[in-house]
Amino acid sequence: MDSIDHIDDAAAAAAFRRLVRHLRHRTDAQNVDLMGLAGFCRNCLSDWLGEAAGLDRATAREAIYGMPYDDWKARHQAEATPEQLARMADSVKKNAA
Repeated sequence: MDSIDHIDDAAAAAAFRRLVRHLRHRTDAQNVDLMGLAGFCRNCLSDWLGEAAGLDRATAREAIYGMPYDDWKARHQAEATPEQLARMADSVKKNAA
């Protein structure tokens, strides 16, 4: 068993909420860059939350973004460059491995 499974659920939930608040604050960290570096982004977190909590996609995304997803995109999402998209594609390949 991985040691992460031994962490108290309340502590894990607090760390998750802190991560979400951090990502809400750091709107300059674009999802495409997060995907290119780590292979996950805010949308991934919202998908994981939705699966775990039985939430529909819009509700889960609003929980992560702190506002409707379309509003966040309009306010904070820049157009991805070809370089960013290429890094993201390479990074996502590693997720399947």
